[in-house]
Amino acid sequence: MHASARVNEWIDGFLFVANNPILDFLNTKPVLAEGPTELLRDVNALERWLIASTMVSSAKAKAVIRSRRNSTQAAAFLEQLIAFRERLRESVVRIENGSQPSDAFLAEVNSLLIQYPLRSSLRKRDGKVIREMTFEPRKPTDLWAPIIDGTADLLANAESSRIRKCESCVVHFFDTSKKGSRRWCSMSICGNKLKVAAYQRRKRDNSC
Repeated sequence: MHASARVNEWIDGFLFVANNPILDFLNTKPVLAEGPTELLRDVNALERWLIASTMVSSAKAKAVIRSRRNSTQAAAFLEQLIAFRERLRESVVRIENGSQPSDAFLAEVNSLLIQYPLRSSLRKRDGKVIREMTFEPRKPTDLWAPIIDGTADLLANAESSRIRKCESCVVHFFDTSKKGSRRWCSMSICGNKLKVAAYQRRKRDNSC
C-alpha cells in the first residue's frame, strides 16, 4: 500500500478503515501497541472525531459544538455515548457471529430515533431536485441524531455477512470488496504483518 493510503487511514488521530461511519465510531477504542486505547478520552476528542468523520460538516454545526465543549452537558453526553458504543459493539459481534441484535438494544435505538430524528430537506442542484439530510445541533445531545441514524442504517440495510472483525485485531469493518474476501482492517496495519508471519512459517517448514 502506498504511503499516502496509509496516511489517509488515520485522520486527526482516528482510524477510518471501516467503510461505514458507525463501524468507524466503534473503532474509536482500538488495541494499539500499549493495549486497549480510548481515543474519545474527552469532549475535545469527540469534537475532533465528529468533524473528521464528517458527521459534523457545516460551519454552523462546528461552531455550536465548539461553543459547548466545556459544558457539563457535553461531558455527560460523551459518557452516555461511550456506554452506547460498547452496547453497539456487543450487537455488532452478535451479527458477526450470525445472530441478531438483542430486542433490548433495538428498543434503545428505536427510542433514540424518536427523540433525535435526522431531518431532511429538498434542494435544487445541477438541474435536479435532491434530498439532503440536515443537521443543525443546538445542544450536545442533538449529536445523537447522525449517530443513531447511522446505527439504524447499519443494522437494517447493511449486508450482515459483510460486517466483520479483522482477523488480527479488534477493528470492525464493512467489506465492500467485489469478492467479499476482505480479512483485515488494513493491509498496512495487519495484512502485511500476517503475510510476513505466514511467509516465515513456510520458510521454517521448508528448511526442516
